[in-house]
Amino acid sequence: MVAAETGTLIDKRRPSRTERRSRSGRCYSSAALVFAALIALLPKPLDSTTLSHVDVLKIGKKIWQNECNGTIAGLTSWNAGEDFASLGIGHFIWYPKGRRGPFEESFPKLVSFISKRGAKLPALLLGTGEKPCPWNSRTEFLRAQHSTEMNQLRSFLADTIDLQAEFLIARLESALPKMLAEAAPSDRANVQEQFERLTKTSQGCYALVDYVNFKGEGVLHTERYQGQGWGLLQVLEAMHGTSEAGAVDEFARAARAVLTQRVQNSPADRHESRWLSGWIRRVNSYNGS
Repeated sequence: MVAAETGTLIDKRRPSRTERRSRSGRCYSSAALVFAALIALLPKPLDSTTLSHVDVLKIGKKIWQNECNGTIAGLTSWNAGEDFASLGIGHFIWYPKGRRGPFEESFPKLVSFISKRGAKLPALLLGTGEKPCPWNSRTEFLRAQHSTEMNQLRSFLADTIDLQAEFLIARLESALPKMLAEAAPSDRANVQEQFERLTKTSQGCYALVDYVNFKGEGVLHTERYQGQGWGLLQVLEAMHGTSEAGAVDEFARAARAVLTQRVQNSPADRHESRWLSGWIRRVNSYNGS
């Protein structure tokens, strides 16, 4: 545990590069000002947990096991019935050109994150701007399994497990303000309390990092079935305990209920019941069961 003023969940392995912020655009929208004022008025976390690089890598390997069975081949996937590739330890979504869906695209953001840390990108990912997935369908993707481009992509992903884990943790760090802004005013204090309960243990941090990657923050209205979300926000809203010792167990129970509700609410043609047992096994790993 470290003092709260550190404000980070990870222990940086190298000094951060100086960030240059433009001073030219000082005209903020009223919505942005309201958002900033809202966050400023919310109670601040009492504690912040710092994870060592070893802990970060352990979390990354657990998520790799969850998503890809810990295999190199699993780092490049395109699931049947989906319109996007799922890449890396977190199965980050990558849409083909002109294709979009209800789920947030995350692979281009991962590439940008890794590139800024000096990692060498494969030729497939070089160039300016966010690149669309070069394979336009699952059929094309499967045909390219042994191509030079796919092999280079797998090697890149296998060599950056630690950076992918850092990206996931960075996503978690940015999730709380989004969730507090989306939550009903009467629920905000409880959501923050539950989040803080979990950050006080390494197992709780793993649960948070994995779930926010697994099912998102729960703030996008496109990620709803029958008006009900299934992200981290919805799981935290279902929790009401106060004991640090019981936080992970309660989180796992709430996540199982939220995911079961998602399947019940899902469109019949998606056949989401086929995934539920795997999702439940994943959630059970949070408390070791």
